Amino acid sequence: MKALCLFVLLLATTTIHAQAACPPGTIPYGAGNDPSACGPDDSQQPQEPQTPRLPRQIWVDRWGAMATNEPGDVLGVATNMQSESEAKRSAILDCQTKGREPSCTSLVSYRNGCAVLLVGDKFFNASSAATIEEATQSGMKVCSANGNANCHVYYSACSLPVRIQ
Repeated sequence: MKALCLFVLLLATTTIHAQAACPPGTIPYGAGNDPSACGPDDSQQPQEPQTPRLPRQIWVDRWGAMATNEPGDVLGVATNMQSESEAKRSAILDCQTKGREPSCTSLVSYRNGCAVLLVGDKFFNASSAATIEEATQSGMKVCSANGNANCHVYYSACSLPVRIQ
């Protein structure tokens, strides 16, 4: 009998709090009996498949250059160099090696693009652009504007950026 009285006394002193029912698809976010404290149950929502992220692309520049001697009868070239100074030095060295003389100087340098050397009856000129076709068109305009007949591409090359990641 003592146990029954103790149980009734314990039951009488315990406060029971009821929780408000949230509509289907929602869960309680707040405390108390406030039905506005319900929010969406994200765990029940279908998840959209996530597209995998592609790694960030990293590119490095590449340089090219052309060099010639004073009479213009020797051409030195360099492509796919890591810097402009390296490309110029390499083109001058190539010119000096081919012509066996120290009088070679840089004619043109270009980065992540292409260059052409056009030769005509009167003179030669070098042009650089994004593509060989664009460089050729630009060089041909110079030939035409200066009355240089029989211009044609003597040399062309590209030094394009390299993807390292």
